Order: sequence, then structure tokens, then C-alpha cells
Amino acid sequence: MFTQRTFRIFRKPLAATALAAALVTTACTPGADTPASDGGTGGKPAPRGSALAAVDTLTVKGRAPKTGYEREKFGHGWLDVDGNGCGTRDDILKRDLTGVRFKDGHCKVASGTLTDDPYTGTTVDYVRGRSEVDIDHVVALSDAWQKGAGKWDADTRRRFANDPLNLLAVDASTNRRKSDGDAATWLPPNKAYRCTYVARQVAVKKKYGVWVTSGERDAMKRVLRGCPQQKLP
Repeated sequence: MFTQRTFRIFRKPLAATALAAALVTTACTPGADTPASDGGTGGKPAPRGSALAAVDTLTVKGRAPKTGYEREKFGHGWLDVDGNGCGTRDDILKRDLTGVRFKDGHCKVASGTLTDDPYTGTTVDYVRGRSEVDIDHVVALSDAWQKGAGKWDADTRRRFANDPLNLLAVDASTNRRKSDGDAATWLPPNKAYRCTYVARQVAVKKKYGVWVTSGERDAMKRVLRGCPQQKLP
């Protein structure tokens, strides 16, 4: 960046003086030496419709207090949101597991296999009652509470907690280490899944108007810059 300088001119030729003035004027034009804000995509804007572009549509605010948060504020147990007679937990197990067997009828999943667990990339067996598989809220309920959900009505919170977009069957121990972390504090150990994971978080927060902190926004962008064509789910 050029700084203001005082020149002592001793009969400089007119052309040289004009040239110096032009250089100073150009260098001091606002923004002339400021990198373009391109989302980290090599000078190009983030592709339209991409998860990276969607990050900039999220509201950025500080985290609100966790005061008043209780799991029950998002509903008691799993609901039957699609009216198929089964609770959301079993619906997600049926969606994400292979080799599913039922305890009775077509709802209660008795066993199955989580092949290529999103968070670890490993295979995890599911057996009802002694499961090593959790149903994770990709955007944790506590995190959502501190970023807008504390102001929602009860029906919106129940829909959020049972929305398949926000739910994944995952390795239980890894999920518990995640706790209520956001993208700034926790990412899946399975690096190959991070783009998909962050894109899903962006989609959920966009759908429900959950805001992000500045650190969380920056973390989302760092991940998605490595996969700028990643779409929202």
C-alpha cells in the first residue's frame, strides 16, 4: 500500500511529474490493493446454488445463553412426522442401515448394519437395546437453542427435532464426543464426509433461520472452499 509522501520537485520534466501523479492516484484508489471477497474460490464467486454460497445467506450473531434449555422443549420422544405409523428414530434407522430386520411389523428396527458410518468411515452394527448407533441431530438441539430456537414456539421445535434433514444414524461414541458442538468446535473425524456434513448443517440452519457465530461461519467456509461445487442436500 502506498502512503502519502512529500516530493521535493527540482524542475522535473512535466511528463515525469504527470506520470508520478498518475501512479500515486491509482495506488491510492480505495480498494485497489484489497483482495476481492470471492469466498476463497480462486478469484471466482462461489457457484450459485452451492453450499458455500448459501453460507452467506445465514445470519451472523453472537451465541445466546443456554439458560432454559431442556431436551423436552423439543418434544417428548420421537414423533411420527410423516404419518406412516412409525416414530422418526425408526424411520432414520430404516433409511440409513442396511440388512434391516424388524422386531414386529415394519416399524421397530431390531437390527441392521451401518456401513460406512458418516463420522468414522467404519462399519457399525446395530442391535436394538444395546446399540452402538445413535441418531444424531446434525445441528444439535442445544446449539439451535442458543442461536434462535429458544424463541420458537413448541411446534416448530418439535418439527426441528424430528426433521429427517437434520438426522443421521452414526457411531454412538463419536456422536457423544461431538456433544452440542458446531462447525467451529467439532467436525467428523472422517475427513471425506466433512463437505457433506457442513453442507447439511448449512441447509438445516437456512431452513429454520438458525443463526451462526462469526467463528462458525468462517469454519464452514474453510471446509466448503475445498469443495466449492458441493450442493445443499
